[in-house]
Amino acid sequence: MLVHLQIRDLAIIDAVELELGAGLTALTGETGAGKSILVDAVLLAIGGRAGADLLRHGAERAEVTATFDLRGNTAARAWLEEQALADDVEDLVLRRVIGADGRSRQYINGQTFPAQAVRALGDTLIEIHGQQEYLSLQRRDAQRDLVDGHGALEPLAAPVRELARAWRTLAAERAGLASAASERAGRLELLRYQVQELEALALADGEVETLLAERARHANRGRLAEAGRNALALAFEGDGADAHALAARAVSQLRAAAALDPGLVEALRLLEEAVIGLGEAGTRLAGWLEALDADPARQDQVERRVAALEELARKHRIAAAGLPQRLVELRQELAALEQSGVTLADLDRRLAETSMRYRSAAAALSTARRHSATELAASVTNLMKGLGMPGGRFEIAVEPAADTDPAPDGVDRIEFQVSANPGQPVRPVGRVASGGELSRISLAVQVAAADQRAQGCMIFDEVDAGIGGGVAEIVGRQLRRLGERGQVLCVTHLPQVASQAHHQLRVAKLTDGRSTRTTVVALGADERVEELARMLGGVAITRKAREHAREMLRGAGSA
Repeated sequence: MLVHLQIRDLAIIDAVELELGAGLTALTGETGAGKSILVDAVLLAIGGRAGADLLRHGAERAEVTATFDLRGNTAARAWLEEQALADDVEDLVLRRVIGADGRSRQYINGQTFPAQAVRALGDTLIEIHGQQEYLSLQRRDAQRDLVDGHGALEPLAAPVRELARAWRTLAAERAGLASAASERAGRLELLRYQVQELEALALADGEVETLLAERARHANRGRLAEAGRNALALAFEGDGADAHALAARAVSQLRAAAALDPGLVEALRLLEEAVIGLGEAGTRLAGWLEALDADPARQDQVERRVAALEELARKHRIAAAGLPQRLVELRQELAALEQSGVTLADLDRRLAETSMRYRSAAAALSTARRHSATELAASVTNLMKGLGMPGGRFEIAVEPAADTDPAPDGVDRIEFQVSANPGQPVRPVGRVASGGELSRISLAVQVAAADQRAQGCMIFDEVDAGIGGGVAEIVGRQLRRLGERGQVLCVTHLPQVASQAHHQLRVAKLTDGRSTRTTVVALGADERVEELARMLGGVAITRKAREHAREMLRGAGSA
């Protein structure tokens, strides 16, 4: 239930703060006073669209804060628990701040949340019925949603959606495999040839890199040999002038001196290690030079092996080093394709099982829909009689849909049908009803649907437009009855409806010639008489208008 609403600098409202209670609350006032702005403010608080055009002229930001009592609202609590926000709180505070640049921020109990997420929470808190809902009444999806909502069929509808989604996923997977299977024979032949060709190479781990390095060594043998011989001459085989010989003489000179001065011991040790290192380097260089005189047969073997690798790599449009990984990939594809016949059979089995489960779930949903449709149609027909259509009849057809594939919404084709006059057959609601009749039928549907699940807060924004007299009084009684089960806020211009309210708020527009602002005042008993008299009368409020207003309040049990 909405218990507190605070608005600052929104449209023509500079500052409004309301305390709201249970029952039916009527919002009344002159046309253009700003009654519907209050509804817009609530919509903003629960994640509605925002823009800079909503700010009061000259304001830097607009702000709306709505506080809800969550006692008894299990759906809202469940949503908060999913978001780790439920700390056994009984009050929920939604705050929306809109800047002059059009950007807005949304808060849930002080924590920032995206507006889209808050809209999901708002659906559990507020149910809004607008004066143009008769337009959506002609849409099949809206009709289905009303039937499902009236019967609280979400527990039956959810598995139908999930199974339809699962079936479509499997069907898409099977279609892809079936398309691949149509080219299976040719692809299998190619894959087997490619795998066989790569396997014939019998590549060892790291062989490609080793062969490429060996080929490069053979190709540069002359330069390598020259560098090796020069290095060997300088380091070891230089006829006494090489580094090894010179270092050896240095060792001989220092060895005797180190016996006289211990400070030379470390230098002597390093020189001795250098002599040993130079000797080892010379031995290795000599061995390397001997091995460098390659066997021409080996060189030819390497060239032919590398050429075969590079030719195959070009065929696969990859580097030679990628051939081992390519063989792994081709083997995997080949195995998958060889098993595709088994996979298709498995998918067919799973599709059949999913379809069977879907049909069972959809049949249960259809049965519940027919029951809900019967109840909703009876309620709407009864309400139509009190809304100036005494001979009217409302029916809801629930028939099998033409599409045989599993659909998220089930297997039903739902159509609202109406007969506005006695003796006339029912026909689709949009074809037989006039605009005024559609508005009243829509109101009857809204009241009947809300009556079934009345909880939290329901807002009716001028849904009584286009009616009056006794019909308006009946509408007021229906809204009052809803208010006795929950909380109903109703924007209305009709005294017959306002008189049925448990509470009444007057919305007024004040101006000093330079600026305009909207005020909202909770009315006491005498003030309600004056406001109803204003709604009943003209410019001047007469004694008879006040007496009539008092009589209306007494008749509603509000006096």
